[in-house]
Amino acid sequence: MLKHSLQFKLSQKLSPQQIQLMKLIQLPTQAFEQRLEEELVENPALENGKDEVEDYDDDFNDSSDDYDDDNERIETDINIDEYLSNDETPDYKYQANNYSDDDEDKSRPIAAGISFHQDLINQLNTFILNDEERNIAEFLVGSIDDMGYIRRTIQDMVDDMAFTQGVYTDEKTVERILLIVQELEPSGVAARDLQECLLLQLKHKTPNESIDLATHIIEDQFDAFSKKHYEKLLQKFDVSKDQLRKAIDEIERLNPKPGGSYGGNLKMTEHVVPDFTIRIIEGELDLTLNGRNAPELHVSKDYQDMLKTYKDTSEKSNSQKDAVQFIKQKLDSAKWFIDAIKQRSETLFVTMNAIMHYQEEFFLDGDETKLRPMILKDIADLVGLDISTVSRVANSKYVDTPYGTKLIKDYFSESMTNDQGEEVSTIEIKNILQQVIENEDKKKPYPDDKLAELLLEKGYPIARRTIAKYRELLDIPVARLRKKI
Repeated sequence: MLKHSLQFKLSQKLSPQQIQLMKLIQLPTQAFEQRLEEELVENPALENGKDEVEDYDDDFNDSSDDYDDDNERIETDINIDEYLSNDETPDYKYQANNYSDDDEDKSRPIAAGISFHQDLINQLNTFILNDEERNIAEFLVGSIDDMGYIRRTIQDMVDDMAFTQGVYTDEKTVERILLIVQELEPSGVAARDLQECLLLQLKHKTPNESIDLATHIIEDQFDAFSKKHYEKLLQKFDVSKDQLRKAIDEIERLNPKPGGSYGGNLKMTEHVVPDFTIRIIEGELDLTLNGRNAPELHVSKDYQDMLKTYKDTSEKSNSQKDAVQFIKQKLDSAKWFIDAIKQRSETLFVTMNAIMHYQEEFFLDGDETKLRPMILKDIADLVGLDISTVSRVANSKYVDTPYGTKLIKDYFSESMTNDQGEEVSTIEIKNILQQVIENEDKKKPYPDDKLAELLLEKGYPIARRTIAKYRELLDIPVARLRKKI
């Protein structure tokens, strides 16, 4: 039985606290840590670390603290005992810094070195340019996108330089300076389209028969090459299949994104921090929640002392009355946040636990053909939560397994019936489809209708249009584009 605290359901009108809880549940580990830090900064009544609360006298047990001041009765609506009790620290273990040295490091390293654009600017120093030419060259470098291309027209850049830089020039001059910028490394940089990018790289190579043919193909028959119309290329250039194959090999070794793989480009290196870990211990599955999701939080002792002082004071001033209302607000907020963190942790754990046991056969040996069809409703029914809550867990959380780290939502799939009348997961079908395509003869790749026939032979009756859908989801091109010479 799940605790009553987990039996929350989305209603048509959510309270602000319910909305906040939903947002907390959706946050993956790193984003959750950031949210926690923000809350600790914003609410001084909330503290991180072990709670050291003194035992106070039992006379603080009024449900409210009423007092008279100049015949004015003030209702503070606060149970001081409730905030001074040791029991207020949940028994669930919260610890923000309890991960060990072998846990994922939460830092996100930045690649060392200068930036892509700065390196290009530095390379311009090797060219003899006057002030006007250098201004134009630097503007062109600034117009290069992260993939290494200039996507703007020459006329647009001429106009932009005039308006923003006070540099008045013409298209012919910019074209001439562009040829200089295109000499920079990496080869192919500052191209205006893929065809020009490939040509720039080919022209930097040492000429030979294959390079010459490759250049002619890209220069004169780029469309035929892109569509893999190899027969047309053989006829057009009157070459053998071996000669064409060598030329195409040269083209395929070129970099279509010369800026994208540049080592000096300062970009954050993304590191997935698993929210859960599944291990096999003595033949049984063991699930743990990343310790960073379970911080040890407590209500500030200073704020508790303020309340004790307030309670012990026989005469209360107006400023004290205002202060106690402020304290109450902060304590309420702190207590709610502590409870919300506990509820979030429990929600994450019970949801992933249900998923783990639903897919127990897969998690025990890693065979993806053993993944059962599973939709959000299956898990929602098991744990008694709303489908949208399960979705928030599955769509943004990662699980580290003996077979790799994966987004939880990837374990969900629809079902279909094979020729034996058994329900199988669409994940299994996609894997089989991928294997069939990987093993095909690349000189004669299978069209979608043939793929449908082959899967039918394996016991999976799937329509051609469904094959096309799965192929696209796997990012596999049509047969014509998979063809090799």
